[in-house]
Amino acid sequence: MTEHFLGVLGIGEALGVSRHAVHKWRSRYPSDSNHPFPEPDVEVDGAPGWRADRLAEIVRWRDGLPGRGAGGGRPSAARQEYLRAATVRGLDRDEAMRALATFTEEFPEMTEPEICAWLIETWRR
Repeated sequence: MTEHFLGVLGIGEALGVSRHAVHKWRSRYPSDSNHPFPEPDVEVDGAPGWRADRLAEIVRWRDGLPGRGAGGGRPSAARQEYLRAATVRGLDRDEAMRALATFTEEFPEMTEPEICAWLIETWRR
């Protein structure tokens, strides 16, 4: 049975950033740093790969970056639109982010922007 992993492109798409951003995070936050980027589960010909079920862990890592998390940083356009729609539905930011993390974990084949769009469309029905 073939195992599927997320590479830097898949991680970037899921988080709404470029693969270049993921490469920068890995180099800026090595395993011996104060906030190490999660180690890959596999390496193929020098290319790292992470199990899809670790995406929520990587999202938590990113949200814990200095300037992010508790009110810092600028979320992607898809996440901003999702957060606005969630507020209209009565969710506060923490509830909305927990829901997004849960859906991201439950549907690893979808990127975060896809999940945001799906939730917004579902709420419009």
